[in-house]
Amino acid sequence: MPLNPDAVGVKGEPQTRSWTSKDALLYAVGIGAGTQELKYTTENTKDTLQSVFPTFAVIIGGGGTPFDKIGSFNPALMVHGEQGIELYDEIPAAGEIESVGECTAMWDKGSAAVVEMESVSINKATGKPLLKTRSSLFCRGEGGWGGERGPTEKLEFPDRPADHQVVYATREDQALTYRLSGDRNPLHSDPSFAAMGGFDKPILHGLCSWGFTGRALLHTLCGSDAGKFKAMNSRFSKPVMPGDTLTIAMWVDGNQALFRTQNQNGEIVIDQGLFKFG
Repeated sequence: MPLNPDAVGVKGEPQTRSWTSKDALLYAVGIGAGTQELKYTTENTKDTLQSVFPTFAVIIGGGGTPFDKIGSFNPALMVHGEQGIELYDEIPAAGEIESVGECTAMWDKGSAAVVEMESVSINKATGKPLLKTRSSLFCRGEGGWGGERGPTEKLEFPDRPADHQVVYATREDQALTYRLSGDRNPLHSDPSFAAMGGFDKPILHGLCSWGFTGRALLHTLCGSDAGKFKAMNSRFSKPVMPGDTLTIAMWVDGNQALFRTQNQNGEIVIDQGLFKFG
């Protein structure tokens, strides 16, 4: 059956997820962190406790979402539209969470549909909320049931140069490292599979370029302190190719900032970014 718009509000079953120090370290190098970020890339540096990148939330969080209760769609025609996270505490270097997800919205775009999911994760060691994830999926070939199209407002970026810009170069083999954190989709590793999708070569994971962006926000606006990283939300607008250079631009207003990420050709790859810190 097609997507069921009556499934909005439906929750999934609780799901547990655990991780180790190694998982957090692997994620760190997967999003380009290196020798200048030893608190995030090592666990045994003198006088340095291991910290975890806040965007690791997209690896461990998001569980318990009710995809089995919202109807059906063709996953080959689905693209990741938006991603958001909210942190209630620092993510420990190792731990276990229990997550419960909910379908929070379903919008009719005519020839497509947008499905929004949220998931809240509890730190099992403390019993307190640790993080929330939010994702928006654009499902081509769905829609057309006569439902609401959804909100159309956009963030207005200031008509002035960015307050901060950070430039990161991705590696040609970046996707091969990032995929070890869990997303083994051959679109990011197999040239023949990527060709079937219309790409000259495998593309970088959207959440990998999102992690690069989160690194820039963390180091620039939070002084590299994960405890000051509160929330990040943005929209994916164009694929990133391994080897691309990413420029993350930030416009600061108090304890929040607008941000976007461009590739070396000036094309926006992550847009409509809102970051909260403090």
